[in-house]
Amino acid sequence: MGSRRIVMLTILWLIHRAEGKITCREVQLHRDCEALCSTNRDGVVSCELRVAVLLPADPRYDISLPKVLPVLDLAEYEARSRNLLPYWLKLKFVPQDDHCDAMYAQIGAIDSYSHCVHLFLGPACDYCVAVVGRVVKFLGAPLITTGGFTFDFTEKKVECKDEYFMTTRIGSLAFRDIANFFVAIMNRYKWRKVHLVYATNGQNQVGGRHTCQLMMKSMVEFIKKEHDITYGTFDVEATTPNDYPEALRDHVSNSYGVVVMCANSTTIREILLAAEELGMVDSGEYVFFSIELSSSDNDSKEPWRVEGDTDERNEKARKAYQALLTVTARTPDNLEYLNFSREVKSLAQSKYDFTFGNSSVSTFVTAFYDAVLLYALALKESLPEKPGEVNLDGGNLTRRMWGKSFKGITGDVNIDENGDRIADYSLLDMDPETSRFEIVANYYGANKTLEYIPGKQIHWAGGRLEPPPDTPTCGFDGSLCPDNSLPGYAILSMVLSSIVVVLVVGSVFIYRRFKLEAEIASMTWKVHWDDVIVIPSAKTIRGSMYSLIAKGFRGSQMTMYSEDNASLPDGVDRNDNVPTGFYKNSKVAIKLIPRNKVEISRPLLLELKRMKDLQHDHLVRFYGACLEPPHCCLLTEYCPKGSLQDILENEQLKLDRVFRGSLIHDIVRGMAYLHASEVKSHGNLKSSNCVVDSRFVLKIADFGLHELRRSADGDEDSDQNSYAYWRKQLWTAPELLRMEIRLPEGTQKGDVYSFAIIVHEIVMRQGPFYLGDNNELSPKEIVEGVRRGGSSPLRPVIDEASVEEEVATLMRRCWAQDSADRPDFPALKQTIRKINKDYESSNILDNLLSRMEQYATNLETLVEERTADYLEEKRKCEELLYQLLPKSVASQLILGQSVIAETYDQVTIYFSDIVGFTSLSAESTPLQVVDLLNDLYTCFDSIIENFDVYKVETIGDAYMVVSGLPERNGMNHAREIARMSLALRDTVLTFSIRHRPHEQLKLRIGMHSGPCVAGVVGLKMPRYCLFGDTVNTASRMESNGEALKIHVSPKTKEILDTFGTFELVCRGEVVLKGKGPMTTYWLMGEKPTNNNIQQANPTTTIGQVSIPIDQSPVTTQIQMTQPKQQEQRALSSVSQQQHKFQGQSDQPYPTQQSIQSRSQEPARQQGHPGQQRPQESQHQGLMTAQSRCQTVPTNPSSTTNQIQGQRSTTINPACGLAGVTGNGAPKSVVASRTIVATPIGNSSPSRNRASGPPSANNSVHQVYPTAESMPNHTESGPNAPLLLPAGAVPRV
Repeated sequence: MGSRRIVMLTILWLIHRAEGKITCREVQLHRDCEALCSTNRDGVVSCELRVAVLLPADPRYDISLPKVLPVLDLAEYEARSRNLLPYWLKLKFVPQDDHCDAMYAQIGAIDSYSHCVHLFLGPACDYCVAVVGRVVKFLGAPLITTGGFTFDFTEKKVECKDEYFMTTRIGSLAFRDIANFFVAIMNRYKWRKVHLVYATNGQNQVGGRHTCQLMMKSMVEFIKKEHDITYGTFDVEATTPNDYPEALRDHVSNSYGVVVMCANSTTIREILLAAEELGMVDSGEYVFFSIELSSSDNDSKEPWRVEGDTDERNEKARKAYQALLTVTARTPDNLEYLNFSREVKSLAQSKYDFTFGNSSVSTFVTAFYDAVLLYALALKESLPEKPGEVNLDGGNLTRRMWGKSFKGITGDVNIDENGDRIADYSLLDMDPETSRFEIVANYYGANKTLEYIPGKQIHWAGGRLEPPPDTPTCGFDGSLCPDNSLPGYAILSMVLSSIVVVLVVGSVFIYRRFKLEAEIASMTWKVHWDDVIVIPSAKTIRGSMYSLIAKGFRGSQMTMYSEDNASLPDGVDRNDNVPTGFYKNSKVAIKLIPRNKVEISRPLLLELKRMKDLQHDHLVRFYGACLEPPHCCLLTEYCPKGSLQDILENEQLKLDRVFRGSLIHDIVRGMAYLHASEVKSHGNLKSSNCVVDSRFVLKIADFGLHELRRSADGDEDSDQNSYAYWRKQLWTAPELLRMEIRLPEGTQKGDVYSFAIIVHEIVMRQGPFYLGDNNELSPKEIVEGVRRGGSSPLRPVIDEASVEEEVATLMRRCWAQDSADRPDFPALKQTIRKINKDYESSNILDNLLSRMEQYATNLETLVEERTADYLEEKRKCEELLYQLLPKSVASQLILGQSVIAETYDQVTIYFSDIVGFTSLSAESTPLQVVDLLNDLYTCFDSIIENFDVYKVETIGDAYMVVSGLPERNGMNHAREIARMSLALRDTVLTFSIRHRPHEQLKLRIGMHSGPCVAGVVGLKMPRYCLFGDTVNTASRMESNGEALKIHVSPKTKEILDTFGTFELVCRGEVVLKGKGPMTTYWLMGEKPTNNNIQQANPTTTIGQVSIPIDQSPVTTQIQMTQPKQQEQRALSSVSQQQHKFQGQSDQPYPTQQSIQSRSQEPARQQGHPGQQRPQESQHQGLMTAQSRCQTVPTNPSSTTNQIQGQRSTTINPACGLAGVTGNGAPKSVVASRTIVATPIGNSSPSRNRASGPPSANNSVHQVYPTAESMPNHTESGPNAPLLLPAGAVPRV
């Protein structure tokens, strides 16, 4: 009776109509079927919970009624088995076909509400979820859906004013999480550019219309929050597969290296095939991501394979899929889920006559199983809250479902406080060997972290070992990179070599680590070599402070290089340098132990512990020992001032009385503490084992661990005839010398004896064991004398005049023959304190300042020296830079300024090359070709220094010069280039090839004037380059010229005519490549005028010049002007020579030239640099440079050089009047001419301006020979014979 009464009361409680429901409407909709339970006429009570299922009936959708209804039946059974639903409550599922259409879904929701449903499951399509979700909050019924993927449904929905107030998302997919997943991947690989490719209705079987479009909109929303990410989008919906390559070329091309795609699997496959066709896969510079919303497409794990397609296309697709990474929701693959999937398929076929495929049931479908369990959990909590009535308030139930966590069929179900399920996602990559996709990383939505699976790595396309950049480096077609790639076999060799090296290094490292961990236990003194940063030896550091100091240092064997040594310019190690390094942020000295392996014994362990425990201001701190072969070493405190022996041998460092007393006192205090410790004694105390730190505090070093130290010196000990072996025993006590087997740790009394020798070194500063200037005993003889002893033992000499009596007495007591008579260090400590009492200040700061005073003085001197050295090196570097670039440009680069290209309105450009250079190079060795070009261009460089020109570059046999830049010179640029060309042509006539002295070098010259742009190109090895059509035209003038002729363009000829001094002959029309026909001219020479005499260095004559062979030379006289003149003026009075001009000859060059040369002339020209006459000093610059042009010695006895040949000039009708020169004057005007000379050093008109009229007092009388008859010498240098350019006068 009691139980029956309880049941009846519960039923009456359920029958009671719910009141006070929480909805978002002030006026509630009235329904007659609001009650959960009802009683019929027969008094039978029935309770029914009605659930509307709004899904499409079409099974082509991933989430459809035939697929979901079997899952709901199993879910109800599971809920009852868990006692989540009471036995008397019946669940009724009311299916509604929403056709995946928003209007049908809205009508279905209203109809379902009118049929008294209490819960809505579905819909799944995003547009349907949007309309139903907005409605249910006014109906008061909760909505649980596995859809609602777009980011709008993840916005805040905790209040009625929120759009989707009663909507709970239990599906394992959200576009928001996928976007965060991809942003995490981009941040991981530092990608800042991405291109989004999608098909608007792609994967519509998941979320209905516009699924991929909504996915990409969600992606864009979250990418925009990352302010530094650039993105592009492209919809392939209307593009046919045949046009995919063109679409990728237009939208992705070489701008984006990261592509994210959302489309059907067939579309993804076609896009990747198009990418493979373009070469994007092979380049390795592109990576593609596919957002796979449904895992059913990837069940085969081989999405690249399509049945029915050709094997060739399948193979191409397999290769293309190597560049693809797939992002998808995590799918459970445990046995429980597989069994559940089979149950769903069986129930669907038996009850609903629906057959699933071979793949497992989608998580979108099975998520409805978890939805029923979630609602049942909330319902169970709400029923007992208010006894007597049923609380089916949708708002209350919705809030109870939020924040829940339970174990569902799809895994752990976690609903956050906003009603969204926290889901995880996976990143899949295709294994090239198995051609199957495997999970390589997971994204956990709970903490928004990306974690890679251990042992798995991403296989990047193109065989890359690292992720590609977000912007392709070379592009899919290689257009962004020059074709300078290495051959395939070279790349393969480098890759294989790198792999082998990495494997070997890794194997050695692993073996070493394993062995060390197995053999050596962790101890306080143990040091791992990996923790030590070794500082390279000062001798190998070029340009650093170490090397600057080391160059001037000498000293003892314990010196350590440091910038602190700057105060000790003469004190460095004379033998070995102790290596230094950093260990735990402390600079340490590294004492190497030359052993392959150190056997650790118990005594050694105890001694290492004692060493580690020693801490004193005057003992070098022991940091530890590294016993890792081959780096066995001891690490001790580093003292940058070197050893005491270094300081004593540094004569520039003055040690006053206070300084010496302080050093002695430091030794005593350190030794007193050492003797009182467990180490007991030093055993090897000497001045080289006393080091000084940066504060000039002396510390004792090299004590303890004698077993290890003795092994390090074993090689020296074996050579008993060496100087070093006996010298290091000068500090050893006599009783220790007499022992057959000497104790390595020594004795305390022996240390006192060694201290006495060190004190003698300090006060005398004559080295160890000084016996006087007249005593020259060797170290071996001194040691033997000390060992013998006797009544008058051998001891160092004490200068009573310079050594205080107290100090002398102290030394004699300490080196007493009987060790018992020697005081110990505690007593010596008191004695030294009394001796220094009158000199030491009670103020510690005063003592420190006195110690540092001399250090600062020496440092200032050294800094001045080093600064002077630095400025000198800086000057040399700047001079070298000024030779490579114009000074104005180089100055800007030195200041760190950018060099802006500059436009020049008028310049003249010179090009020349060697005719037949290719054949000459083929018949010569490479070294001979180099020697030829070096000789020729050295000669050219020395000549062009005398003109206002700038050498641009030499490429092979080509020589390029310009005038008018970088310094503008008005219209003089054409005249400078013309005169330089004549000088170079005449020089080539006498130039002799070193390995072919009988062959004539043929130079082809071209010049052109016009505007151009000059600037510096490049960052590495910057070059000063010229740009413009003027450069091309000048090059065409050179390439269309003839050997030993100067080809001039009309523009240059027009400028030269303004000077009226140049002879030009019309060549006629010449067809220039890229320019068409052009009337050009030959430059024959320059005629002398008064203006030319005063301003420029004239060149050779034009036309036919004949000098009789029997004509005797004319004596040259050069007279000085007044010494007070700032610039020497050289004006020439000319002896007339008759020249015969033949207008119809073949070539415009002399047929005969004879010049009598004197063998005495070179000797007169050489002279001593210090005894030059004023005229010579003015011309010394060019003469020295011209000496480089003489490459073949001549016979000094020869008196005549002749060059015979018939040369003619053909007058072209296109040039106009044949009988007129280039300056418009008749030929008769230039039939007879005079050759004059000016000072060579000022041959350029821009550099030499005559300041007065010519006079007879400074005239020059001499027939000037052309360069064709000048000798060519092999000597070079200041004493070599000189080859002067045309117009220059050899000095007598």
